[in-house]
Formats: sequence, structure tokens, C-alpha cells
Amino acid sequence: MSYIEQLYDLKGKVAVIIGGTGELCSHMALGLAKAGVEVVLSGRNEDKGLAGVDMIEEAGGSAYFVATDLMEKGSLYALQDIVLERSGRIDILINGAGVNIGKPVFDTPTEDFQTVLDINLTATFQACQIFGQYFIEHSIPASIINLGSIAGMTPISNSFAYSASKAAIHNLTKNLAREWAENDIRVNTIIPGFFPSEQNQRALDETRILEILRQTPMSRFGNPEELIGLTLLLSSAKASSYITGSEFVIDGGFSTMSI
Repeated sequence: MSYIEQLYDLKGKVAVIIGGTGELCSHMALGLAKAGVEVVLSGRNEDKGLAGVDMIEEAGGSAYFVATDLMEKGSLYALQDIVLERSGRIDILINGAGVNIGKPVFDTPTEDFQTVLDINLTATFQACQIFGQYFIEHSIPASIINLGSIAGMTPISNSFAYSASKAAIHNLTKNLAREWAENDIRVNTIIPGFFPSEQNQRALDETRILEILRQTPMSRFGNPEELIGLTLLLSSAKASSYITGSEFVIDGGFSTMSI
């Protein structure tokens, strides 16, 4: 085994990806599977989940889907039980579920605002709480990766609820990293810039896209595959053994520009 293989050795590890049916998380899952990780995709959309499993298996990886209602703690506990029964262990947790409501402040009912907070923030908190307890009770040196957003660093117009929820994710991650460092549980945030997704396709018209590209030094959207390298780094206990509470921005330089 080469030095690089030793440093990023993930064979035999098990990763649970909540929101694993989404565009970004499905590619992060694919990268982990190619590195020898058994991947568990969880979410509500069974068709997308099974499609993700097929994609991973066609690439020679190992994966399965577990239908999960991320807003119900009982469902998250059931997910944990299923994975432990089937795979025997859990080493990595990725929280990537997210929703956006592209409306101005006065056009957004409180109920819609709360929905965004529930899915983007509360669900992540609950998953970290449940799986974190398992990691601590079993002395597992685990990695938790939460997906933030460039909107959580600098709010984006007509996405105020989403921006607020992602800013809270960044803060939550730092809190958990500090609290669980003594348990050898690393908690970090990946902060994507603008990547193609179903949410973007619904919310971005041609004018909005041109504005984003003008603000992005690389003059393009990101490709989901470009999240894989960082995912492997943060998942590896050796390669990222001293990294916790950190924010990693992958945005083509978007956040470097003000005007």
C-alpha cells in the first residue's frame, strides 16, 4: 500500500448520508464508495435513493438506501439501528439535506420560513445528536460533515430563510466540534458555492445566472465531482486527524469578491 493509500485508507468504513438523494450528496457518496466505504443513502425519495445506489454499484461500490423522515427522531433512530444491524458499524455522518424557498421577506409566510429552518437546521441538529451519542458511547473516532452554503457566509437576496439556516449550520458545527473534540469526533463544514441542482434550476433565471458568473472568478458553476476530494480528506481519520470546527469553501472564488 502506497503512502497516499495509507493516508486516505477508508476501506471497510461505513458512511451514513442524510439527504443522500440530492445531487451533491449523491456524488460525495460515489466518491466515498470508490474509496472503499460502504455508503448508506437516506432520505424520503426512494426512486432517487435507489438510483443513487445503482450509480454506486455500477461503479463497483457498495451502497444501500434507507427511507428516512429526517424530521422524526424515531425515524433517525430506526436508520441508525438498520445500519448497525446490516453493516455493524458507523464511522462517518454527512448531513446534506436542504431546501430553499425563493421568496422576498414579505411574501414568505412564517410557516414556510419555519419549514426551511426545520429541514436545513433542526434535522441536522437531531442527526448530530443521535449519531453523536452513538459515537461517544462506543468510543468511535468519527467524522461528521455538515453541508453549509456560501449563502450562510454572505446572505443571498430572495433566499433569506435559506441563508439564515445555513449560517446557523456553520455555528452549530463549531459548537459541536468544540464540545466533542475530547471524544475524538471531528465535526466540519463543507461550504459549496453555486453548483447545478434542481433547486438552482427552479430559482435561477438567465439574469441571475449571469450575475453569479460575473461574481465568480472561475466564471462557471461547480461540478458535483469537485466536492469529492474534500469529502475524502475530512472522512479520513489519518489525513484530517487535527481538523475540526473548520469551514471549507468550494466556490470557484465567489467569496473572494465584493465588487
